[in-house]
Amino acid sequence: MKKRRIVLASILKPVDDTRMYEKIGCSLARVDGYQVFIIGFPSSKSISSSSDITFLPLKAFSRLSINRLVAPFAVLKKTIQVKPELLIVNTHELLIVGLLNRILFGTRIIYDIRENYARNIRHTNAFPSMIKALLAGWVRVKEVITSPFFHGYFLAENIYANQLSFVGKKGIVLENKAIIPSNLRRVPEPGKIRLLFSGTLAESTGVFQAIQLAKELNQVNKSVELKIIGYCAQPSALYKLLSIIRNLSFVRLTGGDKLVPHPEILEAIQQADFGIICYPTSEHIHQKIPTKLYEYLACQLPILLQTNSLWESICKPYPAAIPIDFANLAPKALLTRIETSNFYQALPENVTWGSEESRLLKMVSKFFI
Repeated sequence: MKKRRIVLASILKPVDDTRMYEKIGCSLARVDGYQVFIIGFPSSKSISSSSDITFLPLKAFSRLSINRLVAPFAVLKKTIQVKPELLIVNTHELLIVGLLNRILFGTRIIYDIRENYARNIRHTNAFPSMIKALLAGWVRVKEVITSPFFHGYFLAENIYANQLSFVGKKGIVLENKAIIPSNLRRVPEPGKIRLLFSGTLAESTGVFQAIQLAKELNQVNKSVELKIIGYCAQPSALYKLLSIIRNLSFVRLTGGDKLVPHPEILEAIQQADFGIICYPTSEHIHQKIPTKLYEYLACQLPILLQTNSLWESICKPYPAAIPIDFANLAPKALLTRIETSNFYQALPENVTWGSEESRLLKMVSKFFI
């Protein structure tokens, strides 16, 4: 039987990206009759294609380079070679590539919206202030004018259904819930209080607040350590990060200037005592749920959580977190709570990818009827 060809494509996400490969890609590949191809940035580790998933990595390039500007043409070339029946793109940079595939080959096209990109551009420091409005406007124009041609949308956050009117009734929510090995168990080191900050490293994700928290706790209790693991895309933020931690012996960094494979992040979660979630208040994070919140819950890692009514409501039933006002830290009182609180009196529910997979498969199957 001829298999249906499905391509998942990205520019900056590696071919073994957690959402694109481990979640959506692997879920589709388990369906008899589907052949999955994944186009993306080269992986930071050795990875091989299988009978059901073929990796098509792009050539490596700097995030701020001419090669990034021409990367969509490389993706287009690869899709023309594969000729998929379904193409799933996960960045606004590939909307035109999706459109061309539909025009040339009648390909079904889906936009996996992982971020409200225009909103992020406006409310973070990723781009200079003088061009933020122009870039954000260009992204939104592309999304709106191509929307009549897209067959569907995956939304990584519930709030996007309200924020992105161009999606209309063609979207389904596929939250970034955790995907972890069934045998994963946490094994923190006795005698230590190991804090963890994982994921994207930037001003907007709270890495500097996490360092300040660790500093104040360490001044009270020298057994407090902080591990930072993730990728920092902005050179200025990475320089600042390295400068701050250079003389902090209790802080360790993994990644920084390079991508970190998801298994390494899971290993760090296994070894940690607490995960830190502390996004600075900004319009672009309103009503969003961090992926690492689901990961920490799924791994039953206690959380030092920035005060946020939505996130607190998710953690409270188990209980999983200590809410913190990062603008008014009280390290001695916090250490007392860390040492005396009883976490995870109940198992977290609906925090893993399994709760999202059925909606994915149901939507994709409609395109092959």
